[in-house]
Amino acid sequence: MERLRRKIDDYLIEWKKSKDRLPLIIKGARQIGKTNAIRNFGKNNYKTYIEINFALQPQFKTIFEDGFEVDNIIKNITLKMPELELNKNDTLIFFDEMQECVSTATSLKAFNEDGGYDVICSGSLMGINYREIESNSVGNKEDYIMRSLDFEEFLWAKGYKAEQIEDLYKHMLELKPLSNTQYNVMMSNFKDYMIVGGMPAIVSKFIENKNFSGILKMQQQILLDYEEDITKYAGGLDKTKILNCYRKIPVFLGNENKKFQISKIATGARNREYVGVIEWLSNAGIVNISYSMEQASLPLKGNYNPDNYRLYFADTGLLIGSLDEEAQDDLRNNENINTYKGALFENIVGDMLVKEGSDLYFYKDDSKKIEMDFMVRDKNSLIPVEVKANNNATVSLNNLINSNLYKDIKYGIKLCNKNIGFNGKFYTFPYFLTFLLKRFLKEKQ
Repeated sequence: MERLRRKIDDYLIEWKKSKDRLPLIIKGARQIGKTNAIRNFGKNNYKTYIEINFALQPQFKTIFEDGFEVDNIIKNITLKMPELELNKNDTLIFFDEMQECVSTATSLKAFNEDGGYDVICSGSLMGINYREIESNSVGNKEDYIMRSLDFEEFLWAKGYKAEQIEDLYKHMLELKPLSNTQYNVMMSNFKDYMIVGGMPAIVSKFIENKNFSGILKMQQQILLDYEEDITKYAGGLDKTKILNCYRKIPVFLGNENKKFQISKIATGARNREYVGVIEWLSNAGIVNISYSMEQASLPLKGNYNPDNYRLYFADTGLLIGSLDEEAQDDLRNNENINTYKGALFENIVGDMLVKEGSDLYFYKDDSKKIEMDFMVRDKNSLIPVEVKANNNATVSLNNLINSNLYKDIKYGIKLCNKNIGFNGKFYTFPYFLTFLLKRFLKEKQ
């Protein structure tokens, strides 16, 4: 099967065109397609492409032993690869699994100052030692965070063209309902994406087989691989605590309030004992954190409670892979998952918002019986986003928009299984258009 097209492909081409490009570090969870994307770019855009994987080729860790002068590093690489023909100014060096050799980060300053070779580094976010790499390469690198396929990339994989996606966006901008055919086909694609997720190997298998066979097994294997990585790379943190949190995510998402509570993870567990654990899972690219806003007002970033949060899987396919067998059967056979339905839609909307570059926040005020799944913003207003598993009343959304207490809120958004519309107070969009939401908020009149 031909390689999946990814958004990073265009980003890498632009990076190469930039005259003052810095060495690039591509971060992301494991198995999301980092190596494949960089290899494809290197082979198609450079005369010489060198790939060094420090996990599979530990003998290359010694290339920095004679110091960080570029000439010395290149000399040591060519000693180990005598067949190489290096072309200065037309060579890409790709250091993969850099977490296995932190000296790589120190070398970036020398490569940047030398300017003769393009360098891209990558590694599993689980194993990247942030502090060490940041302090060793500050000012001499550019970072790119890669995630599993978003819904647009999934549509590309299924063969949809840019103009078909542009047509969806045009309907949003003009607030024109989609035709029945358009709506039903996209909703069907969206449900496939929800079950399959965005892991490239799994998407490829699904596209090839045109069914779900073998997918659950692949998802469960990735979840096990993540557990193995946690025990391997947790550093100074307590591995048991990380595993406890990781395994409990589906449980909390199934609860009514979805709040992640450390006290309920293990007997006697306290927040202070778990400092750094949740951040570690987030940095590893496994979870998306949604923080509770203190007030329903701007700014988003300066107005949240770091101790009150919800955790979502950073790939909804993996969330589904983590559920028990009965839930799996129910979902695949009936496209129904009872109590879990709301959590799944919330998880996938959260994931789609993160993949288009938004941070996640929610709002809850028990005294006013208001609960809002997500809060986003446009240039000058705060926008409540309600995700409905069924099409019942939007009490919280109406209360936030109608009340004089929330000066920053001028309108809202409802995401559900309904066509495009606007009632003067909030926009209604089908779930599958979430991937175009940020652009819509920026460009709408």
